[in-house]
Amino acid sequence: MSLTNPRGALNQYHQVGVQAATAGASPHTLIQMLMQGALDRVASAKGHMQRGEPEKGLLISKAISILDGLREALDQDAGGEIAHNLDRLYDYCQHRLLQSNIENDPAILDEVTRLLREIKGAWDTLPDIQGSGVTTGAAT
Repeated sequence: MSLTNPRGALNQYHQVGVQAATAGASPHTLIQMLMQGALDRVASAKGHMQRGEPEKGLLISKAISILDGLREALDQDAGGEIAHNLDRLYDYCQHRLLQSNIENDPAILDEVTRLLREIKGAWDTLPDIQGSGVTTGAAT
């Protein structure tokens, strides 16, 4: 591996780590990882936005794509109202992310971050709920 492009090497290293982490992950863990990935992209986008850097658009686009994946993972039949509400919330977050990019408004990114943290917090407590025998069917 050449060190003429250290950023490329770092990206490759990161990608291998992500692939290894997802290889044996449960669906629940994958959802948590996606949520964290979306939060990380939004936080990075905010920094780029505040510095006036164009990379904010790419990061917002990546966050929107992650939310799209989360929406696709919802099992509308088994998840019922919970899945429907999550779908609407993910859709709202996607629209707000687009709006923040267009308006260059970091406050909107803060709003989306708060919403995603709340959802992720619920997912983070889910193993305890599942351990008690309660199931949600929100995702497959």
